[in-house]
Amino acid sequence: MPHEAVLAAGAEPVEAAPARATRLGIGWEGPLLLLLTVTLLSFGLVSLYSASSVMAQTLGLADYHFVVRQAAGAAVGLVLLVVAARLDYRFWRRFAWPLLAIAVLLLLVTVIPGTQAIAPVIKGARRWLVIGPVALQPSEIAKLAVLVWTAMLAVKKQDRFSSLSRGLLPFLIIWGLIVLLIFLQPNLSTALLILLLATLVVFAGGARIGHFILLALVGLPILWRQVESAQYRLRRLAAFLDPSQDPAGISYQITQSLIALGSGGLFGRGVGRGQQKFGFLPEPHNDFIFSMIGEEWGFIGVAVVVVLFTLFALVGYRVARQAPDLFGFLLAVAMTNLIAVQAFLHMGVAMALVPTTGVTLPFISYGRSSLLVCLVAVGILMSIARAGAAGQQAPSATGPGGWGERLRLGRLRRRA
Repeated sequence: MPHEAVLAAGAEPVEAAPARATRLGIGWEGPLLLLLTVTLLSFGLVSLYSASSVMAQTLGLADYHFVVRQAAGAAVGLVLLVVAARLDYRFWRRFAWPLLAIAVLLLLVTVIPGTQAIAPVIKGARRWLVIGPVALQPSEIAKLAVLVWTAMLAVKKQDRFSSLSRGLLPFLIIWGLIVLLIFLQPNLSTALLILLLATLVVFAGGARIGHFILLALVGLPILWRQVESAQYRLRRLAAFLDPSQDPAGISYQITQSLIALGSGGLFGRGVGRGQQKFGFLPEPHNDFIFSMIGEEWGFIGVAVVVVLFTLFALVGYRVARQAPDLFGFLLAVAMTNLIAVQAFLHMGVAMALVPTTGVTLPFISYGRSSLLVCLVAVGILMSIARAGAAGQQAPSATGPGGWGERLRLGRLRRRA
C-alpha cells in the first residue's frame, strides 16, 4: 500500500528498524570494506617483497627496501582512511573546487619549463614531484580530484543533461584541461583512465548515452593520431593484437607476463620462488605484479585476488545504492570504480586482454601515491556507508520520492 494511503487510513507510520551498530560505525558495509582493504594490503606487502627483492639487490639496496617504503605509505594511508571515514562525505562536495585547483597546480609544475629540480625526468617522463625523500605523483591526486568534482557538478547539472552544450560541455572543458596536462608529462594511459572514470560518473548521474557516442566518434580519430605519433604506443598495440609476434621484441613484456601466469599452475611455485623476477619480467613489483602472483601463488592465488576485488566492487555499489542523496550515490560509484576499474584493467593487461598500460593493482602494486589515494577512497566509501546505514535518506534512496526514483524518472523524460 502506498505511504500516503497508509497515513490517510489513520494508521501509525512504522519506523524503520535501527541499523545494527558496530565498533566501526553503523551497518556492515563499512567494516567489510575495511576488512577487504586490510586483507588486500597485507597480501600486497607479502607479494611486493617477493617481487621486488631481487630488483632491490640489483640496485645495491636492501632486499626489503621497496616493501618498507610501501609499508610506510600504507601507515600514512590508513591514518587518512580513518580521517576520511569519520569525516562527513558532504565535505568533499564543498572541497571539490579547491581540490581540483590543487591538482591542476601540481600537474602544471610537472610540465612547465624550469621546474626540473623538483619535477625531474624519470624514465623519459616528468610524472613525479620529488622534494627531498618525498616523491608524489600528481596524476594520482588528479584522479581523486576529478572524480569528486565530477560528482559534485553532476548533481547540479541534473536538469541540463538533455543539452550537450549546457550539460556535458562544462565537464569536457575541465576534463580536457586535466587530460592535456597529464598527456604532456607524457602519460596517455593515466589520462585515458581518468577520462573513463569521470565518464562513468556522469553516465551514472543521468547523462545521455547518445552524447557519449557522438563524442567517441569525434575523439577516436584524435586518439588514433596520438597513438600513431609515438612508436612505442604502436608497438604496444601490435603486441596486444598478436602477442606471438616478435616475442623477444615488441611482445616481450606480455610474453613474459603470460609465461609467469602459466608457469604457476594450480598452486604456484611458492612464495619467493618465482623465476620471472630475475630480470625477465619488466616492472614485476608494479605494472606486472599480478603476473608474479600467478607464478608464485598459482591459479588459486589469482582467483582469490579476483574474488576479493569483485566483492569490494559489489559492496561499494551497494553503498552507492543506499547513499542518502544523489551526491553520495555518485561519489560512492566514483570511489568504487577508482579501485575496481583499475584492478580489472591491471589484471586484463597481465592476461593480454587489453593493451599494455601502466595501471597499478590497488593496494598491491608498489606506488605510495596510488596507495594513499586508494585508501582515502575507501575512507570516503565508509563515510557514505555509515550515513546510508544510519537511515539519513528520506524517505529512501530508491523508494517513492527518493533520489534514485527521481533520477530514473529524469532519464525517462529525457528519452521521451
